[in-house]
Amino acid sequence: MRITVVGATGLVGSKMLQVLDEQKIKIDELIVAASERSVGKEIVFQGKTHRVVRVEDAIEARPDIAIFSAGASASKQYAPLFAAKGTYVIDNSSAWRMFPEIPLVVPEINADTITKDTHIIANPNCSTIQMVLALHPLHKAFDIKRLVIATYQSVSGSGIKGISQLDREENSHLSPLTSHLPNAYPHQIYRNVLPHGGDFCDNGYTTEEEKLVNETRKILRAPQIAVTATVCRVPVTGGHSEAVNVEFNKPFELDEVRRLLESQPGVVVQDDPAQNLYPMAITSYDKDEVFVGRIRRDFSIENGLNLWVVSDNIRKGAATNAVQIAKYVIENIL
Repeated sequence: MRITVVGATGLVGSKMLQVLDEQKIKIDELIVAASERSVGKEIVFQGKTHRVVRVEDAIEARPDIAIFSAGASASKQYAPLFAAKGTYVIDNSSAWRMFPEIPLVVPEINADTITKDTHIIANPNCSTIQMVLALHPLHKAFDIKRLVIATYQSVSGSGIKGISQLDREENSHLSPLTSHLPNAYPHQIYRNVLPHGGDFCDNGYTTEEEKLVNETRKILRAPQIAVTATVCRVPVTGGHSEAVNVEFNKPFELDEVRRLLESQPGVVVQDDPAQNLYPMAITSYDKDEVFVGRIRRDFSIENGLNLWVVSDNIRKGAATNAVQIAKYVIENIL
């Protein structure tokens, strides 16, 4: 099995390599590729040193699978070239997610949308992945009518730039000369909450909010679901948290909701208010599961439910989900 990781030197790309190792994916040849400024750097994987190559060189190597974490513009440029060589591309950017013919995959939900002819496969947005994994069994049982979502997303969702800004602001008294460095956000993030994720659209929503609307409908194969979202960035290094209000078309019992969540692969229920047990970003760090708690009925509407959903956005929200897709392709397509 020949596998390429494009964007291997970045925050998510390096995590993809770690997860490939953890998942025991059999790799006969690993090709690590990145932008021109990273070409020639050395990466150690499974005890072997690999030199970073140009993306063009990785294409010519004709890998079986290419996992991308290099941004939308690079993906638009290079993913079709890999696909033309017969490579299965798993892309972590937003470039291909909303093309009708491109599968948008959370493996526990809709891996069956991948066929031998789908050579580009989209990895959903991190905040979408964790939410739909929790909602999937509930939608099948009770038919979701409407979702109202508020997210509390960590700075790692903005990559190294976001983490660096938080670190600089938190330690500004130690490093007063770093104020010239570029920021990820238009305002201070330390000790602050920004109701701003992505870029603002003409309709007043942001691109991160639009992803939650459109990707949720596509993954759950339910274009009729009404969805509205507010995305916030919070001064947390890793882990996205979401308050999810669900309105179903069918009645439900809370015991059945808990049973369905507990039986969903990849979901862990942490819901014991008497013991102050509920999901938190700090306890989800570096874990692959999606954690769900604060499970309670919304008494303001008929068939309403509130959930608190937390996951490590770099792992299940990006790297782990992509590697799970690769594993499915290896086992079922190649």
